[in-house]
Amino acid sequence: SIEDAFYRLLSPSIETDIRLNLKMASDKDAVAIFADNIRHLLLASPMGGRTGIGIDPGIRTGCKCATVDATGKYLDCVTIYLSQGENALQQAKKELKQMIDRYQPYAIAIGNGTAGRETETWVRRFLKEIDHTSIIVTPVNESGASIYSASDLAREEFPDLDLTIRGAISIARRLQDPLAELVKIDPKSIGVGQYQHDVHQPLLQDELQHVVESCVNHVGVDINTASYSLLTYVSGIGATLARKIVKYREGHGAFKNRLQLREVAGFGPKTFEQAAGFLRIRDGENPLDASAVHPERYPVVEQMSHDLNVPLSQLLCNPKLIDSIDTQSYAKIVGEHTLADIIQELKKPGRDPRASFDPPSFRDDIMSIEDLKPGMKLDGIVTNVTAFGAFVDIGVHQDGLVHLSELSDQYVKDP
Repeated sequence: SIEDAFYRLLSPSIETDIRLNLKMASDKDAVAIFADNIRHLLLASPMGGRTGIGIDPGIRTGCKCATVDATGKYLDCVTIYLSQGENALQQAKKELKQMIDRYQPYAIAIGNGTAGRETETWVRRFLKEIDHTSIIVTPVNESGASIYSASDLAREEFPDLDLTIRGAISIARRLQDPLAELVKIDPKSIGVGQYQHDVHQPLLQDELQHVVESCVNHVGVDINTASYSLLTYVSGIGATLARKIVKYREGHGAFKNRLQLREVAGFGPKTFEQAAGFLRIRDGENPLDASAVHPERYPVVEQMSHDLNVPLSQLLCNPKLIDSIDTQSYAKIVGEHTLADIIQELKKPGRDPRASFDPPSFRDDIMSIEDLKPGMKLDGIVTNVTAFGAFVDIGVHQDGLVHLSELSDQYVKDP
């Protein structure tokens, strides 16, 4: 009876428990890696508010070229054909030159999918031909762009545009501000991580929601240019309130100060307390509205400028003046940690915490795996980090794996 009880009842039950524990432990590890990759991707360095052209490469259907202005607003689109014969090529050159001359883009972003490298090389050569070498040409990871272009959100944003044009707009905007564009896509579709579709989905969903929220609030959001999707992730603002903010902005024009947020229906004192510090207003009535200083603490900063006998605008970005502040007297009012944060923010108000924009450069002579030779030194973009190594794009269509054992001369425990 002991033997029967063990093999028939106890053993299967214990085995199931152990398997579930191991599965949950591995799920947690996979989710942590995925969340970390998403964080790096969302916090990638932005090009900022400059006009750009996004190109969604295609062979048979042509390359869709979409222009967006400094705020990400769609301006124009042309389709060019690079592999349909000499006549089509001459037409492509003519149309792209017209677009460049008309909008004077700072950069051209090219999706890194099918025919991406060939398109990039052709564009570089063409820019040399027309003497526009100052324009930056850079590949952009287009994972999830097709999912966005077919989504309800994209249909709402651009109801009259074709799917492929929406994809090209998304590629251009990803270069301007990766965070603002990538929040529109389900993080699972961005294409980084390992086994994310096999792990416990509620665990993954919670972690991803937390990562996206933390990235958005870490960077801060410009209330006058932010999309509905981006506003949804701001602390204290949900989907309903985000729509109301956008509607208010469309009806009343740009917000002039943070206090104006209280005029939005549903934006009560509690929400204001939670969200105001993460919302920025550039060139507003109060220079502090562009910083991470919370409106509750404005009186303290105003007192500082009054005590130093200088206008508030003169105090900002003036480390010499800021260092001369007698912090002891203010620490009693707001506490040491809050005061340290305020001082830090006053030195660089509204500074973007992300790294500065540095476009990657692939070699023009490296187009496919056959072009690679042992001993070459190449620039690359890390596209994915896993438990066993890192995948790196060096511009040959296929990302290369640098195995954990090859990442360094020393022992590496965690990539």
